Amino acid sequence: MFGCVAPGKTSDMSDWIDAEGYRANVGIVLMRDTGEVFLGQRTGARGWQFPQGGIRQGEPIEQALYRELREEIGLERQHVSLAGSTRDWIRYNLPKRYVRRGRGPLCIGQKQRWYLLRLAVPEGSFEFSFTHTGEPEFDGWRWANYWEPVREVIYFKRPVYVQMLTELAQIAFPAGTPPKPEWWDSEIATGTGD
Repeated sequence: MFGCVAPGKTSDMSDWIDAEGYRANVGIVLMRDTGEVFLGQRTGARGWQFPQGGIRQGEPIEQALYRELREEIGLERQHVSLAGSTRDWIRYNLPKRYVRRGRGPLCIGQKQRWYLLRLAVPEGSFEFSFTHTGEPEFDGWRWANYWEPVREVIYFKRPVYVQMLTELAQIAFPAGTPPKPEWWDSEIATGTGD
C-alpha cells in the first residue's frame, strides 16, 4: 500500500530493491500553467498523494517515469514536458507495521527520484484515466496549490514531500517560489508518528 507491496497485492518481484532494503521508485509532480499540481485520491478514499511507482530491475529511470505516468493517470509522454528532477534519491523508511517480512527480499522503505513535469498540451485535449492497470492507484483527482500535498500525504511521507517540493520549487517557480502557507511549520512539526 505505501511502498513495497500493498496488502492483497502480489509482487512480480521485478521491482528493484537495493541491498539496504529500499525499493527504487519514481515520483511525479505534474504542474499546470497556474502553478497548481495534480493530486490523486488513493483508491477507496485512503488519502491523497502524487503519482509514483516502482522501477523494475534493469529499467531506465526515465522509462519508468513515463510508464508510471501512463499507468497511474493515463497521460503519455507527448502530454508533458520534463522540467527537472531532484538531484539525488530521497529515502524514507516504512513504519514497522508496513514492513513485509518473510516474503521475498526485505523491503524497509523506498528511495525515490522525483520529477517535475509540466502539461505540454491544453487541458481540454486529454482526460485523466486510472484504468491502465488492473489495480488502479487512484479513483479521483484534483488540482492543488503547490505546498498543499505536504498536508495531504500520509504522515511518514511528509518529510519526503517537504524535501522534494522545496528542491523542485526552484525549477517550478524560477521567478520566486510561492510563500509557504500559515500551517506549514505546525504541520511539519506534527507530521511524525508510527
